[in-house]
Amino acid sequence: MSGTMIEFERPDGQQAPGYYSAPAHADHAPGVVLIEEWWGVTDWIKGTADNLAAAGFRVLIPDLYRGRTAAVGDEANHLLEGLNFGDATSQDAHGAAQYLKTSGSSKIGVAGYCIGGALAMLCAMDDVHEFASAVTFYGLPPAEAGDPGMIAIPIQGHWATKDSFFTMDKVDAFEARLVAGGVDHEFYRYDADHGFCNTGEVGNAGLGHYDAAAAKLAWDRMVAFLKKTLA
Repeated sequence: MSGTMIEFERPDGQQAPGYYSAPAHADHAPGVVLIEEWWGVTDWIKGTADNLAAAGFRVLIPDLYRGRTAAVGDEANHLLEGLNFGDATSQDAHGAAQYLKTSGSSKIGVAGYCIGGALAMLCAMDDVHEFASAVTFYGLPPAEAGDPGMIAIPIQGHWATKDSFFTMDKVDAFEARLVAGGVDHEFYRYDADHGFCNTGEVGNAGLGHYDAAAAKLAWDRMVAFLKKTLA
């Protein structure tokens, strides 16, 4: 199964590109807005969308870098520095959700990896209530983004205990705010490093931290969570 690049409309009326993948003959399947890692819309994240489609979801990846991808960390940092997080969530992510909703999906989830995971949490913290659930893989929003204890949807998080980007003390502090706010959440910690789901295949700038067992367990947990919360 493979998807295709499409254009969708943002809330501000601008057109944005995205990678769309869906199961055959399932126009009303639940939708997932999938947000890229800092590398951009690479073959790996497209493959992840295709795998979610095979699991029964209509998936749209908003192309936040507008066709650009990075091969090394310096390039990724340069692209990330030019990214407006507020615009990415309020316009690109919400526009992608609206596209899925108006074209057949009654419930929409949001998921992301690394920086995409941080953006997924920002979407969950938004008061627009476009999403029914959210999943983050080793990505936290900045502390100044607001109080995660106010999140009103179920969230799931996957964390790497050896992560030097989003360290366990930050994850623990974030989860403490969720507990204090009574947020419906499930957090999983893996004996792995940042980016452990990224296979680092040719055409994709993985960090070389792929852990097949952890990635498989996290994937199964995410699919089960999305099926439950988007049913």
